[in-house]
Amino acid sequence: MAEAAAAILATPDPWEKAALSARTAQAWAAGHLNERALVSPPPERPARPEAPALRPPREVPRRRIGPSPGGRVALLHALAHIELNAIDLAWDILARFSHDPLPRAFKDDWVRVAAEEAQHFLLLSERLTALDAAYGDFPAHDGLWEAAEATAGDLLARLAVVPLVLEARGLDVTPPMIERLSAVGDSQSADILRRIYADEIGHVAIGKRWFDFVCAQRALTPGETWRRLVRTHFKGVVKPPFNEPARRQAGMEAGFYEPLEPPSLTS
Repeated sequence: MAEAAAAILATPDPWEKAALSARTAQAWAAGHLNERALVSPPPERPARPEAPALRPPREVPRRRIGPSPGGRVALLHALAHIELNAIDLAWDILARFSHDPLPRAFKDDWVRVAAEEAQHFLLLSERLTALDAAYGDFPAHDGLWEAAEATAGDLLARLAVVPLVLEARGLDVTPPMIERLSAVGDSQSADILRRIYADEIGHVAIGKRWFDFVCAQRALTPGETWRRLVRTHFKGVVKPPFNEPARRQAGMEAGFYEPLEPPSLTS
């Protein structure tokens, strides 16, 4: 399975990457893949198509949701790019940390995440096609993979930053996007985001469960360790507003993440 994960990382075509993800998940569930670790490390970066061009975040088009489709297309394109990165992030955690002492349930969970992220990418890609656009039409930024590179040396740091900061932030920002899409009559896009949102609660829960597990292996306190790792490996700021019900559903109580809020300017 780790070799299959590395092969998916080395696949540049996004649609083939998504199809391979589905087939690999099916093969794993059927017991056709073993748990042997990789002999050599996976690629530092996943293979990518020529488009979209990767640019600094400030050079990526703004994603305003309005009656005209332009802003919505830019939003869906940005989300498709996030989901493509999420496919690779799930396979990378399986390949890169295949030597770590983890039970089969860890692999079961991350294979599931990879397969669901692939479904998300395909749903968004199909919606872009319906709006006379395609993934690759707009530039995108590389922030998600920069976070992967920053945490490549430690499974606990990867779990702290990717599911418990970046994906958790998705739980905060997705409901307002769904509301705005619904308000302008784009129920198809809103329904896709509802599906993604429901799945991502589960992904954050998986991240939290295995973060706690590895902390227990290393005799570390989860909250204190998470805050230390985020301060060390994450360039941004963990700040409100937080979707506390969704985070709680994913196993993240407010006391876990609120101590990282920036100090009030009036304090």
